[in-house]
Amino acid sequence: MLHTIGNTPGTWLKRVAPSDCAEIWVKLEGVNPTGSYKDRVSLAMLEGISRRRDLTPGKRVLECTGGSTGTSVAFVGAVMDLPITIISSNAYAKSKLDSIRAFGAELIIEESPSGEVTSDLWPRMRARAMKLVEAGSHIWLDQFNNPDMLDAYRCMGHEIVDQIEKPIDAFCGCVGTAGMVVGVGGVVRDAYPDARVVALEPESSAVLSGRSPGSHTIDGTAAGFVPPLFDDNIVTEVLALPEGDGRKMARRLAQEEGIFAGTSSGMNVLAAIQIAREIGPGGVVATVACDTGFKYLHETLFDPPK
Repeated sequence: MLHTIGNTPGTWLKRVAPSDCAEIWVKLEGVNPTGSYKDRVSLAMLEGISRRRDLTPGKRVLECTGGSTGTSVAFVGAVMDLPITIISSNAYAKSKLDSIRAFGAELIIEESPSGEVTSDLWPRMRARAMKLVEAGSHIWLDQFNNPDMLDAYRCMGHEIVDQIEKPIDAFCGCVGTAGMVVGVGGVVRDAYPDARVVALEPESSAVLSGRSPGSHTIDGTAAGFVPPLFDDNIVTEVLALPEGDGRKMARRLAQEEGIFAGTSSGMNVLAAIQIAREIGPGGVVATVACDTGFKYLHETLFDPPK
């Protein structure tokens, strides 16, 4: 099963992209085993602790996650026969939390009274993780500080460069841990040094843009602080976008392109169109459909208009 991770396909946008802009290419990560690119990351991190023999008898593997990483860690842990504990929250998709349990992992919920990702949620989740580590019962993958994940995203970057087979003028992606935009972006800039690498975030919590953290409902993005792996030597610019427009684009992608993905993917394509307009015909902008829309059918993202 672990060999089914990665080597995902890509496609060119045909309908949602205006005719007067650069071509937009989208990497389809929803075809990974648990439906997101976090399968790549989880495999890299768990192989890392296995390689270093960090997991001693009696300890469990621990991670804090907005859902997709937790599902992926639980999946890879099941295949590798590793005991997994996940800390997440009711602020994230119920289907993701249910998937974590389905793969046999222990799930600890940190409650969000509003049901949204607020500025204090991630600090509370991380504090809870630290208590378990200090008790000596768990080893924390800590995706926000784990360089193993960059290897997974660099691999994805090489796939993108090889698949597109023409110069890439820009790559853009939403920032959660910053591993994707830094890992893929570094490979793109190695291949095409003048390429733009654009980090994306919601306007309501635009910390990378120098604003205060706020609330949003985009799983896996904008944790309310600048991620330690964020590298402005690779990222050339930051763009904040309205979450509502990203949700609309996610629906358009399903209905007009057949790309079934979540809000962060809608944000990625929304930004790619803006950048593609700036670049103009003849250029190429690359981005990622991070996951599958099946993860979001429990909520309002794909509800019919009232």
